[in-house]
Amino acid sequence: MITKITGTLLSLDEHATVAVDPFEYAVGIPDFNRRQLQSQIGRQVSLHTLHHLEGNPAHGRLTPRLIGFLRAEEREFFEMFCSVDGVGVKKALRAMIKPVQDVAVLIEEQDSKGLSTLPGIGPATAERIIAKLRRKMPKFALIVGIDVPTSEIKRDVVDDAFVALCALGHSEADARRLLDSAIESKKKFKDVNDLLTTIYDESHGRN
Repeated sequence: MITKITGTLLSLDEHATVAVDPFEYAVGIPDFNRRQLQSQIGRQVSLHTLHHLEGNPAHGRLTPRLIGFLRAEEREFFEMFCSVDGVGVKKALRAMIKPVQDVAVLIEEQDSKGLSTLPGIGPATAERIIAKLRRKMPKFALIVGIDVPTSEIKRDVVDDAFVALCALGHSEADARRLLDSAIESKKKFKDVNDLLTTIYDESHGRN
């Protein structure tokens, strides 16, 4: 089992493509790690990985996938998050737009409303997550943010803007594209409204 990959980061989308000669690995990553890695393309990175079999075993169609995280603690949290009834690997990966420590705080504080804003996590699932995991969250809530160069935009502003764009009808892929464009501009945004205004102004300017 591959538990860690270190190599050159070639590209980023829903996957991180990492070159470890003579191979290239496509590693699924949560959105918060993807944002942290944007400035690292072309550089050496390390991802703590786990294996996931995707597909329907009843139909005999199982495809092995790798999922990676910048920290071993993030991988540990993800495995716990996936274990909640009604979550699973694909939904958990989609939901994790916020850093692990932020999600852990929501669970620890029994903030079901806050959890429900994560993509794919409705009120009933949020309650199940809290019931199963809240007593296990202190170590994850205290994780110190990893030191990876990013933009000047505060991560909470980006997280909340992602949720807002999805609520406004954008697909998750489109929301990521719009946010990536804003982050690459190197501008500073004081709040979510400031970021969204710039996104729509730039979008209209291209039309």
